[in-house]
Amino acid sequence: MTAPQRLTDRKREAIIQAAIAEFRANGFEITSMDKIAATAGVSKRTVYNHFPSKEELFAEILNQLWARISAEQSVVYNRDQPLREQLRQMLQAKVQLMADENFLTLARVAIAATIHSPERAQNMVERMGEREEGLTVWIRAAQTDGRLKPVDPEFAAHQVQGLLKTFGFWPQMSMGRAALDVDMQNTVAESALEMFLACYQL
Repeated sequence: MTAPQRLTDRKREAIIQAAIAEFRANGFEITSMDKIAATAGVSKRTVYNHFPSKEELFAEILNQLWARISAEQSVVYNRDQPLREQLRQMLQAKVQLMADENFLTLARVAIAATIHSPERAQNMVERMGEREEGLTVWIRAAQTDGRLKPVDPEFAAHQVQGLLKTFGFWPQMSMGRAALDVDMQNTVAESALEMFLACYQL
């Protein structure tokens, strides 16, 4: 990679980080591209060269959030492995993600920016749903293999993810609670795992 490209990448990242900081501190509506440029230490023209609008910049922040969510959707159903081990891997990855301060910061920015825009909120929820479907696919495969009861896979996936978010996401979003420590992450993941298997395993 050439030096100018590296500088361009650094400026782009500085703009994104400045936007996250400003959106978080002041909200999406109030934050201006001028303020983002000042916080990033770049010209307004540089900001617009990378992001034609504030909406585009916000979309990039959301893309980073989706990328983090997607990164933990790596478990593919394996008929030769115990359900418990496969599900534990997925749930622990999800709880670890929710304990990541960068993830929580991005999520706070995204949620704050959607409060006053139902259209933006709907788009965010739809995209998040698409990214969270890895567990639904896994449940469907385990059902096809005769190892889980014939419940609606999407319902069951939302149910178990809801157990995780009750402790590891919503208190941090709405009440400013600290991210879960490692012991609590394990406790939350294990209890959700036990409840899911007690309810749905054949």
